[in-house]
Order: sequence, then C-alpha cells, then structure tokens
Amino acid sequence: MTVTLSCKIHAAKDLRLESEGEAGLAPHEVEVALGAAGICGSDLHYYFHGRAGAFEIREPLTPGHEAAGVVRRTGSAVKGVAPGQKVAVNPSHACHVCRYCREGRENLCSSMRFLGSASIYPHVQGMFRESFVVAESQLTPVNADISFGELAFAEPLAVALHAVNRSGPLLGKSVLVTGAGTIGCLIVMAARLAGAKEIISCDIADHPLQVARQAGATQTLRSDRLTGKELSDIADICIEAAGSKEALATCLQAARRGGRIVQVGTLSAEGLQFPANSVMARELDYVGAFRFGVEFDWAVNYLVSKRIDVKPLLTAQLPLRDAVAAFTLAADKSRSTKVQLTGEAAIM
Repeated sequence: MTVTLSCKIHAAKDLRLESEGEAGLAPHEVEVALGAAGICGSDLHYYFHGRAGAFEIREPLTPGHEAAGVVRRTGSAVKGVAPGQKVAVNPSHACHVCRYCREGRENLCSSMRFLGSASIYPHVQGMFRESFVVAESQLTPVNADISFGELAFAEPLAVALHAVNRSGPLLGKSVLVTGAGTIGCLIVMAARLAGAKEIISCDIADHPLQVARQAGATQTLRSDRLTGKELSDIADICIEAAGSKEALATCLQAARRGGRIVQVGTLSAEGLQFPANSVMARELDYVGAFRFGVEFDWAVNYLVSKRIDVKPLLTAQLPLRDAVAAFTLAADKSRSTKVQLTGEAAIM
C-alpha cells in the first residue's frame, strides 16, 4: 500500500507530520500528487490559534486550500483528466442543487465542502499532503508551460477577482485597497486588469507596500502614519483586505460620497463599531465578497495567458516536511508575502 505524508494540526501550535494509507477512489474522483500549495491567512490562524474566525478545530485538520499538482490516479468514470496531467485545484465543492447554486452563486452554497476548512464537522481535509483525492469537477487541466508555484495562485487570485467583480465597473475609477498581503496585492493586479485609473495600497508595514508597488499600485500609503484628513474622500471604491477594524475604518473614511466599500477580510467582532449613519448620509454601498465562483476559471486563464504575473508575490517554497518552518516564515510579514509547501510532483 502506498503511504502519503500529511500535515495535521491537532491544536494551536501542534502540527504533526503523519502517514496516511492510500485512499480509495469513487468513480468521479481523482488522486492528485502535490506540486505546490500556498499558506493562507486562515491556515496561519488554524496553526497559531487553533481556529479561524468562528471555525474551531475539533479534530486533527490537514489545512491547505490553494494548490496545483499532477494527476496520479483516476476513478473509473473520469474522462476529463488523465494520469500525468498538470492541474489547478479548486477547493470549493458546491452541491449544485441548492437555491444559491442554481442562482449562479455557488460560493454561497448552503452545503459547501471547502478543502482545508473546519467550518463543518467532520472537517474537510485540505491539501498540505503528498497526495489527496478530489472530485474531477474541482480540477482544471493545464497544458501550458507554467510552474506549480504560479498555478497555485489560482485560488487567491480568484478571491481577488471576485472582490473586484463585487466592486462594480472600475474603468477610470480610483481604488483604495487596505492590506498589502497576498490578497491585497492580487486585488491591485485585478483592479489594473479591470481598468482602474488609480490604485492606492494601504498597510502599516513597509515590506508589504514594496510588494504592492511591484504588483502595480500607483500609490502606497502607511495608513498608521496619516491623519484622518489626509485619508478623507480619496477613492471611489475601497476594498478591505486586511481583516482589521482599523483597516475598515480607513475604508469608511477614504470612500467618497456615493462610493462603494467591499469587505473581503474577516474581521473580529470584538470592539467593532460601525458608523451606520455615515453610510446612510453619504450614500455608501457596503457589500461583502466571500470566496469566489466562476472567477476560479478566470484566474487560471489569466495565469496561463500571463496576463497576470504573480511571481513577485512568491517569497519562498519549502518541502512539506518543513511545514513548521514554512508557517513561521509565512507569519512574518516583514519578510514574506506568499510561502508555499511543495510535494513530490514539484521534482518530477
């Protein structure tokens, strides 16, 4: 029997490398050998805190929801991919029958199974392992010359594209993005693709802002060093991608009258005060952007066609066995933007 190595988080700061036996395949399932998988903010929360927002680890969890790899085995009814084929992996497995799926909003599926998430119990195990089994419908075959590292950005890029999609038309508009991490920088790239005239990136640290400039921001601001007056009424669209109440406050102040605020980051409910009267009096649109839908296919296309270059965001790749070191580096925003774990497919 083939044995595969898997990262398992048992509790806060308790990550173990464990061996798993070969999984069986249902007719429409595919086994994928890991090429590269990015460490996301939610993965960091699971590792350092044992929870991500309201989702608490209740059994050992293999995190990881942004990955690319190579098909190893296929179920008897699989026709769209074959062993040896490079694939991007969509972590969303929607039911396709609930009202939200039928309305074309699969990201809001009432029965969503999202890889590497503790949102339901038993948890949906993720892709920080040497190989994993997913439904054929979650795979996008790729025949182009693109690295696993670049292709693994399809998931976070899809999040960014969905955020920009929720922003409305951006042609000729000014856009402010709070947070210059991976998602924030990818939103900068997506806003450029959508025709934004000016893209302002805000953060409270210098290294992320340097990366944001490489991503295409026309202006970068240390929001912790500015007065409220300097931030007032400077953008048509404000996108909150930092996941902090201070960043949301920046968006609420920076949005022009009649503007729109898009919340992408997950905020702590503790101490959150919302200026509803300001939203009313200035006629601000306030919308959420959660995960993605069809944008995953768009993301793969933009990466493969080189219309978006994510290489400036990739800080480091470490082998799966060095997962703890990778998590530590990924948490240090003074040194890293995106850190990935690599598997056996990366050296095939």
